[in-house]
Amino acid sequence: MSRYDAPDAGRPLRPVASRDPLARSVWALGLTELIAWGTTFYALGVLGRPISAGTGWSQSLVFGGMSAGLVTSAILSTAIGRLVDRHGGRPVMTSGLLTAAIGQLVIAAAETEWVYLAGWLLLGPAMRMVLYDAAFAAIVQVLPSRGRRAISYLTLFGGLASTVFWPLGHWLDGAIGWRMTLVVFAALNLLVAAPLAWWGLARREPDDIARERPSAGDGAAHPDHGRRPLEGAERLVALVLIGVMLAANAFVFGALSVHLVTVLQSTGLALGVAVGLASLKGVAQVAGRAWELYYGQSMAAVSVGRIAIALLVASLVILVAAGAGPGMALAFTLILGVSNGLVTIVRGAVPLALFGAEGYGTLLGILATPQLLMNAVAPFAFAAIVETFGPAAGQGILLGAGLLSLVAMEAVARRLARARAGP
Repeated sequence: MSRYDAPDAGRPLRPVASRDPLARSVWALGLTELIAWGTTFYALGVLGRPISAGTGWSQSLVFGGMSAGLVTSAILSTAIGRLVDRHGGRPVMTSGLLTAAIGQLVIAAAETEWVYLAGWLLLGPAMRMVLYDAAFAAIVQVLPSRGRRAISYLTLFGGLASTVFWPLGHWLDGAIGWRMTLVVFAALNLLVAAPLAWWGLARREPDDIARERPSAGDGAAHPDHGRRPLEGAERLVALVLIGVMLAANAFVFGALSVHLVTVLQSTGLALGVAVGLASLKGVAQVAGRAWELYYGQSMAAVSVGRIAIALLVASLVILVAAGAGPGMALAFTLILGVSNGLVTIVRGAVPLALFGAEGYGTLLGILATPQLLMNAVAPFAFAAIVETFGPAAGQGILLGAGLLSLVAMEAVARRLARARAGP
């Protein structure tokens, strides 16, 4: 194939680069993820208390709506993954954004608890259709030769969602109230994110570009390039181990996404200091993803996964063993943030490297099911453990989950090395 297209309907020849959808799809889907994360998953971070205060509903009910949505999302996760494989990420993500807008409008109009919960039962599955698991599958479909790099780019956008939308949501709530803030969020999904996703996923990487580029990394010498996907028993065992690793990790981050400030306070820090340190987690998260994009791309995806989970355990060891003090609390928070940033990439890159692009959406749907359940259960389970047995027990449970994640990740690495070494 030459560097130029064949003539198309009488138009002049164009360079291959003009047909490359990398920039278009990454920017469009990246902005979509920024809006989608900020207006759905992170929305209650600033609107939860105003909703409770404005309606008189308990905070348990308000935040329980999101948990109900996540459980529903987990139940439908594999089916949504199959839809992405069968019909493509473009219609699924666009439909999800429209559904998210409807769910937000239902919540904005809710005058009773049941209507509020019904809004979340729409919003929960919508999140599964538009957030990372769906976006990763969609971007791999349009950029099959550069899926891992594109996934890394998307996580940089998504990592800024709370940084952008928490201040925006707080300002909007003060200016127009929480109901109209949700209407604005619905409009962003309907009028900005949905058109962006539809446009950004309209073009697939041409076959000639895909043939010129390796499939797993961006260089011919990349450790994942040219590897045959795992099959048979090795595939099943690796899938189970990755599921355990991600589920255990999701328990830790599900609990800390809600209770991080409380955990930092339990080390003896004042509330203001704990809030300031907790806010640095997002910065560290983006820093970890930037490192992976610029340095970690030369490493095998499983190797990045081992680093990410090892950092998680290191952060929790610091939390449990180091005691009080702002210095150690800062170290815990920053290392935790870097780990979380890397794990987000790992959950897309490791299955792609081990199992290939065929059926990738369904695979991510299967793996997302226990993650979503852990995200829904962890905040309540952790709170109950701390209330019953004390902060030390809660920290010990987090460390135990982190160690389980590490054991599963190391088992994946060992089985992968054995499978690729051959008989």
